[in-house]
Amino acid sequence: MARTAALQGLVGIAAAGGRRVRACGQRWDAGWRGFRAGASGGRGAATRGSSPSRSSAARQAGPLRGAAASAGRKGWVTGGFESEDGKLTCGYSSFIGRRSTMEDCYDIKLTKLDGHSVNLFGVFDGHGGNLAAEYLKDNLFKNLMKQPEFLTDTKLAISRGFLETDGDILETISSSFRDDGSTALAAVLIGKHLYVANVGDSRAVASKASKAVPLSKDHKPNRKDERKRIEDAGGVVIWDDTWRVGGILAMSRAFGNRMLKEYVIAKPDIQEEEVNSDLEYLILATDGLWDVVRNEDAVALLKAEDGPQAAAVKLTEIAYSRHSADNITCIVVQFHHDK
Repeated sequence: MARTAALQGLVGIAAAGGRRVRACGQRWDAGWRGFRAGASGGRGAATRGSSPSRSSAARQAGPLRGAAASAGRKGWVTGGFESEDGKLTCGYSSFIGRRSTMEDCYDIKLTKLDGHSVNLFGVFDGHGGNLAAEYLKDNLFKNLMKQPEFLTDTKLAISRGFLETDGDILETISSSFRDDGSTALAAVLIGKHLYVANVGDSRAVASKASKAVPLSKDHKPNRKDERKRIEDAGGVVIWDDTWRVGGILAMSRAFGNRMLKEYVIAKPDIQEEEVNSDLEYLILATDGLWDVVRNEDAVALLKAEDGPQAAAVKLTEIAYSRHSADNITCIVVQFHHDK
C-alpha cells in the first residue's frame, strides 16, 4: 500500500482521472460548408485552416439550451458541418461540466489523399495533465496519414500511427514530475470503409437500422482479457473506489503514463465497418457521457433532434443533467445515403 500511495503521489492521478487540464479542441474545416460554432469560455470559435471560398456561409449557432444556458456558455463549445457533396453532416459539443478544468480535446478533419476523400474524427480524454491530450489533438491524425500503408492497409497504418504517437508523447513529456496520459478514440472514413480505433474508455456507438451497435469496447482494468494481459506483464489490478492498474489508473490502455507504461499500452483495438444504408449515425464520446447514458438511450435520441449538432448538444445536456462528474465531449456524424 505504501508503494501504491507513493506512485499515486508521483503520477498525480489518484482521483478518477486526475482532471486538471485547460480547455482544448481543434477544428480543421477545409472542404466543409455551413460551419457553425458557439462560444467557449468567452472566446469566439473561429474556423481554423478553412478555405474562405468554401466556408463563406458561416453562421453563428442559436442559443444553447438547458445546462448550457445555465452555465452561461462558460466552458462550452459546439458547432456543425456539412460536407460539400451532402453525404455527411457532423456536429460536436464539448462541455467542462462539473470539473474545475477542461481536459477533453477533439479533432475533426476532412482532406484528400492521393485523390481519396478522407474524413477523421477523434475525442481525447486526458488525465494527470494536459500535455498528452493536446499532443494527440495536434498530431495523431497527421501521424496516421503519413503512414505509407494508410490507404492500402489502413488497420496496420492506424496501429503503427498510434504506437509511434505514444512514443512521441513519452519523449515530449520528459519531466519526471509529470506523467500525463490520455485516451484516444478515432474514426477514419475512407470512401465506404469506416475504421474505429480505440485506446482507453471513450466509446463509439453506431446507429444501424435504428439499433445501437457499439464499435469499441472500453479498456477497463477488470475486463478479463485486459486483467490477464496486465498480470502477465507483472502488474496488478486493485480496487480503490473502482478497478485501477496498480491502484492508480482507472483504464487499462492509454497514451503516455510513463510510470505504468509496461502495463498501460497504447495499442488500439480497431473495428472496420462498411458504410451502407443501414449505417445512419456514429457517436464518438468521452466517458463523461457514457458514465450516465446507455448506448440505446443515446441512439434513441438522435432522430428526435434537428441534425447532428443539436443531437450532440442534447446528449451533452442529458449527461450533465444526470450528474456526470466528468468533462463531456461528443461528436455525432450523420450519413446521408440519398445524396
